[in-house]
Amino acid sequence: MIIVMKPEATTEDARQILDRIEALGLKPLHMPGSERTVLGAIGNERAIASLRLEGHPKIERVTPILAPYQLVSRELHPHDTIVKLGEHSVGGGKFTVIAGPCSVEGLEEFSKTAAVVREAGGHALRGGAFKPRTSPYSFQGLGEQGLQIMQQVGQEVGLPTVTEVLDVSDIELIADHVTAFQVGSRNMQNFRLLRALGQQQKPVLLKRGMAAKIEDLLLAAEYIVTEGNSNVILCERGITTFETATRNTLDLNAIPFIKQRSHLPVLVDPSHGTGRRELVTPMALAAAAAGADGIIVEVHHDPSNALSDGQQSLYPEQFADLMKRLAAVADAVGKELA
Repeated sequence: MIIVMKPEATTEDARQILDRIEALGLKPLHMPGSERTVLGAIGNERAIASLRLEGHPKIERVTPILAPYQLVSRELHPHDTIVKLGEHSVGGGKFTVIAGPCSVEGLEEFSKTAAVVREAGGHALRGGAFKPRTSPYSFQGLGEQGLQIMQQVGQEVGLPTVTEVLDVSDIELIADHVTAFQVGSRNMQNFRLLRALGQQQKPVLLKRGMAAKIEDLLLAAEYIVTEGNSNVILCERGITTFETATRNTLDLNAIPFIKQRSHLPVLVDPSHGTGRRELVTPMALAAAAAGADGIIVEVHHDPSNALSDGQQSLYPEQFADLMKRLAAVADAVGKELA
């Protein structure tokens, strides 16, 4: 519920209403403005209805939040959220590029790819230290050693780092080594993990599940935000359909749809979205044209020898070319690649 106070309402009037909201076990929100104070009540619909605030003498209007996701809804928060990724801002007219290998394979290998990302103008490094693989025989990542490599290399090249978290028990370890968490598609509805990440303050890059609706993604984000962490970045990474020509079907119409309904920034993963190197650049450009706030893309200094996802990783020269072309598209749609 959104509660707009009258101009003459005092701070004490707002406090009394917030106390009533909290007494019912609801989450109170206080959003003071230059002309109006706006309050919010988040939680059980029956409890919200029992407030009966419509006739309050200091309230101008009461509006229900129609979306099942409330804190991430643009109804409650009309302005775009900007998430700080190190010193870089995600959203707010910026186009962000997070790039790196699928897996952290070693210090030398990760350093070479990190240099490629930095020199081409990338804003952050990605890399998996813990890898959720379909086959138990595939490379599973270096674990804590991989995190240490990411931390060292990130500091050396001056870029923030993003890695995937698979389990609640790994959160503190990962938080000590990297700038931001990534929640992969397999864990999008791991609600215990989402709640635990909501108790952190580091950014969370939340990927859409392979068979998830857009509403499912936004509700997953709601789990994180309700716990107190508003630093959430959504990511469209393709969904599973009957089409077999590509690894997934990259759902680009999700970008404007989400932007209309949520204030959170939206990135696109054209690497997992297609699974084919030759399709990554055109789909990344299409994502920028559709209004995305950035991309997360796989790059490797030597894709033919990558331990995982080499077939969808860009060569260094391809990544450098993509960055140049992205700058033109971003500029055309009013965003800045900087």
